[in-house]
Amino acid sequence: MHSHRSSQRAGIAIVGGESLLGKEIHELLESRKVPATVQLVAAIEVEDAGKGVASLLTRGADEPLVMASIELADLGSARVVVLAGSKVSSEKAYEKIRGAKPAPAVVDLSGGLEDLAEARLRAPMVETAEVEAAGFSPKDAVQTIAHPAAIALALLVTHLQKAGAIRRSVVEVFEPVSERGQAGIDELQKQTAGLLSFKPLPKELFDAQVSFNMLSQFGSESTLSLEEIELKIDRHLASLLASSGAPMPSLRLIQAPVFHGYSISAWVEFEENPGMEAIFQALSSVNIDVRTRDHEPPTNVGVAGLGGITVGGIMQDRNQPRAWWFWAVADNLQIAAENAWEVIRGYLE
Repeated sequence: MHSHRSSQRAGIAIVGGESLLGKEIHELLESRKVPATVQLVAAIEVEDAGKGVASLLTRGADEPLVMASIELADLGSARVVVLAGSKVSSEKAYEKIRGAKPAPAVVDLSGGLEDLAEARLRAPMVETAEVEAAGFSPKDAVQTIAHPAAIALALLVTHLQKAGAIRRSVVEVFEPVSERGQAGIDELQKQTAGLLSFKPLPKELFDAQVSFNMLSQFGSESTLSLEEIELKIDRHLASLLASSGAPMPSLRLIQAPVFHGYSISAWVEFEENPGMEAIFQALSSVNIDVRTRDHEPPTNVGVAGLGGITVGGIMQDRNQPRAWWFWAVADNLQIAAENAWEVIRGYLE
């Protein structure tokens, strides 16, 4: 009886299976050959859902995938529910599974539930041994994966802190449009095509020209806010650095005209100059690829599909001998999915 019940709850449900994040975590689970069934659930409204009809979506190389609506999906029977859709879909899914006995573990990639009292911010790539040892219970916590830019910055800062005490730092984060989902990619693509053919630019999402342009804020009619996204990164980073002793960086978020991948320019001043060798030793780790001038410089395009962060462009500030410049890049979707996987794996072991 026990083994039958365990097999029933061995599945993983991905709410938002049609989203970029949903596809990323699904592909990662497939590549890791996870010993559990994976159910894809559509976060968008499914046509004829009320009549009991699921939607048929196309993914990857024209591979047909059937996704049920949230209303029709049996989320309560899953062992782990991954939320990778919108805030609305995450709230709807969570409301549906709260009454399940026992309730599934919830891993929130959408950030839609982070304001709940039972939400816990997670980033296994940068968590201390004490946090890992404490463990988390699916009965009383929603595992909210930290913002990918905050994870990337926390990785960089906590490792640099090993080279020497940091006095202060200033970072500029360049945001890809894929952080706004498929809609962001579509709008950048259409704007680029429109500019090259001298046609009007679609601005439904950003209310501004993103193509061939850099933005410090979106248009006044946009429902999005770069400032709010920046504050979220700042808030998550503060939580991730809380136990490291490293001071919070001064942070600025810029919308870049790129499809995928974060690029980060960081200026870090140490209390004393640690030297290049100590910096390289501190950065070298399983989640950081350090590039010297003899290697290909890191780019957001070049790290597509790679985990962790890649750091290069390391050079001493010519005007401040205690300060160093760093250029870091990360695949925004991959780093989020990998941290989610580490949390999911804990519930499957």
